[in-house]
Amino acid sequence: MTTPLDPVIAQIIPLLPLRDPDNMTPQSARDALSALAAARAAVPPPPVMSAENTKVKGEAGFLAARVYRNTNGASPTVLFFHGGGWVAGDLDTHDRQARLLAIETGAVVVSVDYRRPPEVRFPGAFEDAFAAVKDVVARIAEFGGDAARVGVAGDSAGGNLAATAAIACRDAGIELSAQLLVYPVTDVVGNFADTKENARFPSRSENAEGYFLSRAVMEWFCGHYLADAAHGADWRVSPLRASNLAGVAPAVVTTAWYDPLRDEGKAYAEALKAAGVPTSYHDGAGLIHGYFGLGDASETARHEAQRARADFKALLHKEV
Repeated sequence: MTTPLDPVIAQIIPLLPLRDPDNMTPQSARDALSALAAARAAVPPPPVMSAENTKVKGEAGFLAARVYRNTNGASPTVLFFHGGGWVAGDLDTHDRQARLLAIETGAVVVSVDYRRPPEVRFPGAFEDAFAAVKDVVARIAEFGGDAARVGVAGDSAGGNLAATAAIACRDAGIELSAQLLVYPVTDVVGNFADTKENARFPSRSENAEGYFLSRAVMEWFCGHYLADAAHGADWRVSPLRASNLAGVAPAVVTTAWYDPLRDEGKAYAEALKAAGVPTSYHDGAGLIHGYFGLGDASETARHEAQRARADFKALLHKEV
């Protein structure tokens, strides 16, 4: 039996941005997410011991980053990649999510502001994510201090970057402890516009519109990230298309039931399990895309996010 849409979230949906691709520009999308974050300025953010701006190495130069600490002594280190369809989102729009990750996992969280399209198209964001992981691992003493406990995490497009960075790390011999993929994009073949490809994932029609993130907006995002639609078959943007997932980091994958990305996220969790990767999956019953940012309003969203972060914490702190 399908869990009904959380009534609190149903009231929030009309207030959320990024729902009109016909009139959306990259700058308006960025401004809308920034305005949403600014509207919550009166609500104190979750308190951490420190949150300091820094730089990490990207593929083509230094990237802005923010380091969150809520513990003393050696701890896991997590690289966090924000969502926003690769195009929008930044350190500030996802500040609360990064704080909660540090608080609930006991890790030092390094939130990375990768280069965004259309100024830098695929594979720029992927290359920055992977370069940032390599840089932080090389300088681990400046962060959590424990090279044996490093993880990646991200939501939506950031979940896509975390997943693809995890594959690249395996190939490079970098052993990650865990990956947290929050309603990730995992297969963009067809740019969400191809009827045959969309039919593989029923959630793309079931949740095509009406639940905040729409299929049309995903088509808009992909069109900005990929200069050539043929790039969608590349595992660096479609990790579900990777030829081999064996040996990637243990995973926690979450989806939202009322989300066009639900079925590809679930398919990725199943593909990881089939490849022998320890994987836990949360289907986000009653929830929409973006619910990790709605925990202050929705108890259902808060509890589901906490469950996923608890699973991620267990992987980060597991004895090796």
